[in-house]
Amino acid sequence: MVTIGILTCIGAVLSGFMNNVGALALLMPVALRAATRLQIPAGRILMPLSFGSILGGMTTLIGTPPNLIVSAYRGEAGLDTFGMFDFTPVGAGVAAVGVTFVALLGRLLVPARREVGAGTFDIGAYLTEARIPRGSRVVGMMLRDLEAAFESLDAQVVGLIRNEVRVPAPNPYRALQVDDILVIEAEADVLASVIARWGMVLEEAHTLPDAVASTGMVERPADARDRPAVPSATTADAQSGDDDEDEVVAEVVLMELVVRPGSPLEDRSARDLLLRTRFGVSLLAVSRNGRQTIKRLRAFDFRAGDLLLMRGPPDALAEFASQYGCVPLAQRDLRIPDPGQAGIAVAIMAVAIGGAAFGLLPAAIAFAGGVFASMLFRTVPPRMVYEAIDWPVIVLLAALIPVAGALETTGAAAVIARGLLGWVAGGNAVIALAVVLVVTMTLSDLINNAATAAVMCPIALGAAAGLGVSPDPFLMAVAVGASCAFLTPIGHQNNTLILGPGGFRFGDYWRLGLPVQLLVILVGLPLLLRVWPL
Repeated sequence: MVTIGILTCIGAVLSGFMNNVGALALLMPVALRAATRLQIPAGRILMPLSFGSILGGMTTLIGTPPNLIVSAYRGEAGLDTFGMFDFTPVGAGVAAVGVTFVALLGRLLVPARREVGAGTFDIGAYLTEARIPRGSRVVGMMLRDLEAAFESLDAQVVGLIRNEVRVPAPNPYRALQVDDILVIEAEADVLASVIARWGMVLEEAHTLPDAVASTGMVERPADARDRPAVPSATTADAQSGDDDEDEVVAEVVLMELVVRPGSPLEDRSARDLLLRTRFGVSLLAVSRNGRQTIKRLRAFDFRAGDLLLMRGPPDALAEFASQYGCVPLAQRDLRIPDPGQAGIAVAIMAVAIGGAAFGLLPAAIAFAGGVFASMLFRTVPPRMVYEAIDWPVIVLLAALIPVAGALETTGAAAVIARGLLGWVAGGNAVIALAVVLVVTMTLSDLINNAATAAVMCPIALGAAAGLGVSPDPFLMAVAVGASCAFLTPIGHQNNTLILGPGGFRFGDYWRLGLPVQLLVILVGLPLLLRVWPL
């Protein structure tokens, strides 16, 4: 409970001044290690951490995009935009109560999908492919006998590939042959025991026969008995060419990565990416919430929340993870920038936040200046700037902000607002405020939170105008409601990010999310009325 509370509080504080997803990604490896140490399901730490980082985003102007959008709509309404900490009195109060709740009771409401293993993170079983080489112990063995032996290792054969044809449910009396490929489901730490014990070789997900040679990452020819099955952090692969060339040894490690929402990996496969030729890394296994697939590993289409077991040099894995928006889990092998660059990055962020906080510059100008300064001092490589922008959200907002403007200029927002006031609120301003809050929370569980704020702001302004009251509490209600996507994994990127590592299902979020949203209503509504009187 203490560990969950500390991590959740840290996530909430960080997300007040940085991207919510970034705060979660920063703390996920720590949370997973803590889950292993405490012998509890990882999801019971990850979901409170995700919710805490979402709640923390509502505390400042820059904590989450909906706050910036709400502030901009206030400016367009003829009032001054909200300041850096205008969101803090209500947001901090709601976040404090919500974080306390998830820290104390979250572990009781989060379902435990898997028991914790002794030597790895509780991230579900991987599906991987292992080829049977000549001389392997399993050549000629019946599949039934091998499956019986696998039971003691907590592994199972879920498919067989022979002559490039996948057999999802192979006959148990089928005799195994040389070059058969077994599709094995097992935990990451079990894979090494399975492969080594039975003399098999991992089938890596690349398609070009000469891809390995072209990168210099070639397995040293060896018999099954002296070939390492799964390389550890200190394992070295040999770079080999002709027989008369010297052997060069390069460090090769395993790393577990989770695919972030919006990653360029989504809907692409290892075959599309040419992992070997471009990065010199290999995809060894994939885990998707315990689900099996009939596709070959190299043709497996990635989705947000998938867990990838990858092998390669640490620098190459770091470059791949950075370029494709993946979060490292089992190992934190990403190289940290030198202290000088890290100090410059911290200074730039502090100046940008200070400029916005003290009203020296508008937030948009302050942080745009921070971006240019980061490019100038090369704390962010210029080539990475475009990749760092969340383009799907930009496009979504570009499409919905004009829709929101049309709602306002055509009078549709006023009509909707009058409908809410007449049919639901009965002309009562407090009930109307509660309706705006609840409707915004509901929409944020289904669509992007920034898009939700863009759609609801004109309606909130119309409701305030219809009642003849201040628009501030209604706009703040939109800001709070848009930051309360707790019922589904699709409402917020944080929830999608923990879907795979936590082993969650779509319907698991409401068990903790619904009480949190009810608590937000009970705490947030009185705070809105007190801090921003009608």
